[in-house]
Amino acid sequence: MKKVAVIGATGFVGTQLVKELSNRGYEVEAIVRDTSKVQQNEKIKSKSVDVNNIDELAEALNGNDAVINAFNAGWTNPNLYEDFLNGSVNIEKAVEKSGVKRFITVGGAGSLYIDGKQLVDGPDFPAEIKPGATAARDYLNKIKENNTLDWTFFSPAIEMHQGTAGVRTGKYRTALENPVFDENGRSVLSVEDVAVVLVDELEQNNHIRERFTAAY
Repeated sequence: MKKVAVIGATGFVGTQLVKELSNRGYEVEAIVRDTSKVQQNEKIKSKSVDVNNIDELAEALNGNDAVINAFNAGWTNPNLYEDFLNGSVNIEKAVEKSGVKRFITVGGAGSLYIDGKQLVDGPDFPAEIKPGATAARDYLNKIKENNTLDWTFFSPAIEMHQGTAGVRTGKYRTALENPVFDENGRSVLSVEDVAVVLVDELEQNNHIRERFTAAY
């Protein structure tokens, strides 16, 4: 597997993901709104595509070995719930239409469970990110019905930080439905290591047709 399409390639997760893939020798097809934000080279090419245009996106994805979706409709978007959910569903449809089988998508931590309840339903869940977290949870329920793609849904740690140079440790622990906590009771992972987790999953295929999470 050498060619991977990254949707949302200039976002918080997508930027690190493109870097991690190219550093590991992959060709990257960066699917973005604005190609001027992508530093293209012999390994990284970009295409400007509207994710809600299923036919156009399918054509752009065709020929890749896998698709990793880091799409985000924007945390300050007043229509975040609808735009995230619709965008995610349309991306999934486009991947199917493209003929690419391997699909990894990044959701949120809000759908993880503590004591049998999803975080997003808790009284202390931050109101400003609840629409996006709820959309990601609802999309997880939808993608579970897909028996065509070899999909994986990744929920990041509860705390995901943009690190400075050297924060890529390459070390993490995984779980399926519950957050991974460290000895201080925190669920933390740098965005650089989120990219490591995603590319490791691409290479190892440990979580086909299931959700998983990771933290230190």
